[in-house]
Amino acid sequence: MSGTLLRWVCTGAALGALCTTAPPAHAAPGPGERPVAELLTDLQRLYRSAEETSETYNATEEKLKEQRARSAGLDRRLAKARASVRDSRGDVGRFARQQYQGTSTLSPYLRLLLARDPQRALDQGRVIRRVAAERAATMRRLVGGEKKADDLAGAAKRALAAQAALAARQKKQRDEVDGRLRDVEELLSSLTVDELAALRQAEEAGTAEAQRKFLASGALGGSPANRPPSRQGGTALDYAVRQIGRPYKWGAEGPEAFDCSGLTQRAWAHAGREIPRTSQEQWAELRRIPLTKLRPGDLVVYFPKATHVAMYLGDGKVVQAPRPGSRVKVSPIAANPVLGAVRPDPGGRAMHGYTPPKLPAGATSGSDLGYGRTQAPGATDSR
Repeated sequence: MSGTLLRWVCTGAALGALCTTAPPAHAAPGPGERPVAELLTDLQRLYRSAEETSETYNATEEKLKEQRARSAGLDRRLAKARASVRDSRGDVGRFARQQYQGTSTLSPYLRLLLARDPQRALDQGRVIRRVAAERAATMRRLVGGEKKADDLAGAAKRALAAQAALAARQKKQRDEVDGRLRDVEELLSSLTVDELAALRQAEEAGTAEAQRKFLASGALGGSPANRPPSRQGGTALDYAVRQIGRPYKWGAEGPEAFDCSGLTQRAWAHAGREIPRTSQEQWAELRRIPLTKLRPGDLVVYFPKATHVAMYLGDGKVVQAPRPGSRVKVSPIAANPVLGAVRPDPGGRAMHGYTPPKLPAGATSGSDLGYGRTQAPGATDSR
């Protein structure tokens, strides 16, 4: 794709987010020479790449948590099995000492023939048989316990190896996210204040146009503002709204900071419904619903790989943790390319007499570009 064609295709925020082809290597104009649409496309591509890797990291983090819990459970079972083996060995040793210290080696049959009191001898024989059965059972427990302990030791060793592999994978993914975010920082730091302002205006204009077309298409059906949530959905949405203004931090699950799926998972957990950790898992495992049925509290999933998620607020808006450098905010539903929607509580009935949550001041303010005015290069208070 030529550089001219690429700039022509990527002219808006929604379209630009879908363009993943980088400009040709030979086209390397200096700062201030590249078209704003091209800069915006590059920035959105970098952010999406970082978020994809971040969500992959989150999935590995969840697997690592599960593996650690499995390893700990195996360790507990192994300790218990080894204690049981020690007890069984003690019993076997005690029986061996008793056998060694015994005064008679006569068989129970000869004892009965030579006994002065046959009835007593019979009673003693029953006791002897019971003791013998107990000894045999103890030996079986010892053998079985040793085998179980050996099996658990092998499983614990394999679990520990799997845990180490996951930890190594997690570190690699964390380093990849850090590298992609450094690419974002390098691009932003290379721009002037005027270029940053132009980027913000271009994205806002593109988002507004994408939102207008999205609503005009009838994708949300009729009267989307009038659909009430379920009781759990309303509780989850109230929680998400109360987080408006908290910073985005990749890998964060709250309560001080969130990434996109960390916010939706935490909000629904607050409502008493456990949902998967990552946006991909939420898209794959929760009940999908048509956009025409969206109600507050439902989750809107974005991009072809389901790498971003937000919570539907109603009236064509969502609550989301956009991306690094930004804060939890209210955005137009079409701020990113919509993949579809899922409902964490498909059996939940719509509430009666629903009142939407009151939004705090500045709920819709802030750029989705991932930086604030004070973070622009050349600003007095850069952070």
